[in-house]
Amino acid sequence: MSRRDMVVTGATGINGGSVPTTDEVVRVSAVSRSFGRGAHAVHAVRDVSFSANRGELVAVRGRSGAGKTTLLNMVGGLDRPDSGQVVVAGHEVTSAGEAELLRLRRGTVGFVFQTFGLVPILSAAENVGVPLRLAQVPAAEREQRVAVLLELVGLGGHAAQRPYELSGGQQQRVAVARALANEPDLLIADEPTGQLDSETGRSIMDLLRAVVHARGMTALVATHDPALIDLADRVLVLRDGRLVDG
Repeated sequence: MSRRDMVVTGATGINGGSVPTTDEVVRVSAVSRSFGRGAHAVHAVRDVSFSANRGELVAVRGRSGAGKTTLLNMVGGLDRPDSGQVVVAGHEVTSAGEAELLRLRRGTVGFVFQTFGLVPILSAAENVGVPLRLAQVPAAEREQRVAVLLELVGLGGHAAQRPYELSGGQQQRVAVARALANEPDLLIADEPTGQLDSETGRSIMDLLRAVVHARGMTALVATHDPALIDLADRVLVLRDGRLVDG
């Protein structure tokens, strides 16, 4: 049975406290993050609160410098807020130790970046299989799961090709498949269409939406492209680090 088929009535936080969980996968409470000090401090995220549920694709919209990447990094455990709390799939992320954050990033959260982040010397199948190798998934199961994921993103016939043999859109599809390898509860995509033309970018967003709805995942997708906003179930607008009405 997959963990998405199980009904969770409660979870234990990093510090032993009870963290209530229902369909809510992400809860961000009064989170702030600044860089630098004094007059030169940059307030990247200011007192942001929101939640996101299972099966929901949430777009985080804002101009460059609005705080989108900083916010997503804190949700995914890549950065820590100065204040506030982040809970992901019942795990209290804010005060988690490095070992717990590593487990979170390897199993609970999948990442898709603007720059694809594929290993140039590995084939598409090998790139998708990297998280499964790290999780020590047996070879036969790993190969089967990789094949299914490549079919899911429409690249079943490109398993042996290396990144330089693929188009930008195909490389991003490989990156999406890799992010899904360990069946994460949350998919975080930071400007995933930023290096793609508008038509290819829309196809990637269509893919993300289809995967989220079909697999009952949650996705946070940062974008400043208005043409892609209508594909989201809900839109959060960031301006100067604060959530504002659209």
